[in-house]
Amino acid sequence: MPDEKKQQFNVYLPPELVRAVKHRCIDEGLSLSAFVENILTEYLESAEKEDKK
Repeated sequence: MPDEKKQQFNVYLPPELVRAVKHRCIDEGLSLSAFVENILTEYLESAEKEDKK
C-alpha cells in the first residue's frame, strides 16, 4: 500500500489512551499512522466476516 494516497483523519481520545498507544507503537516499531491503519483494517475485516455469518 505504499503508493496509496493518504488522508488526514483527526480524532479526540483520552490522554491516557493516546499515551498507551504511542508506547505500543514504539514497542512494535510502527508509526502511529501505520498502527491505527492496521488496527482499523483488522477490525473492519473481522466485522465483515461476522456480517457474512
